[in-house]
Amino acid sequence: MNMTLDGFCDHTSGVPDEEIHQHYADLLRSADTALYGRITYQLMEFWRTVLENPTGDKAMDDFAVAIDNTPKIVFSRTLKNVDWKSAKLASQDLEKEVWELRQQSGKDVFVCSPSLIVALTKLNLIDEYQLCIHPVIAGSGLPLFKNISEKIRLKLINTKTFSGGAVLLYYEPTSEKITNR
Repeated sequence: MNMTLDGFCDHTSGVPDEEIHQHYADLLRSADTALYGRITYQLMEFWRTVLENPTGDKAMDDFAVAIDNTPKIVFSRTLKNVDWKSAKLASQDLEKEVWELRQQSGKDVFVCSPSLIVALTKLNLIDEYQLCIHPVIAGSGLPLFKNISEKIRLKLINTKTFSGGAVLLYYEPTSEKITNR
């Protein structure tokens, strides 16, 4: 998930340079499935236009190909269908769909929407968080962990620094619960 330094997830506030686009293209190629909520899915449809009219920027064009090839499951109460060839609407609720995906052997399942990350965090179904913090202060926006009511301890397992100043933090949840005092 891309975030600003002040904790807001906003795809328009980040600084996606060639190196970041290449990183995420490589990451998507390692995915078995990507899960999207309606809003993020509709934002990502932008990449279909890049497929149709390549930009000439290799990293952006490669990312467009990678996201196009990645199977997507979209969770929406309002969409009746999706027409992206690699996407389908979820046929079950989020918890059942994710449990079913976890039972299959294969690659990783990526959760690409803030609302789904929050829902799966509450269900304790996230194995790893990858937060790319961009060197931008947005001032306002959507906080990623909105409506999380209990503290959850995470363990930093890796970092990656991009030349443009963004830092990717890899965390895994610990089993330790933190009680409010």
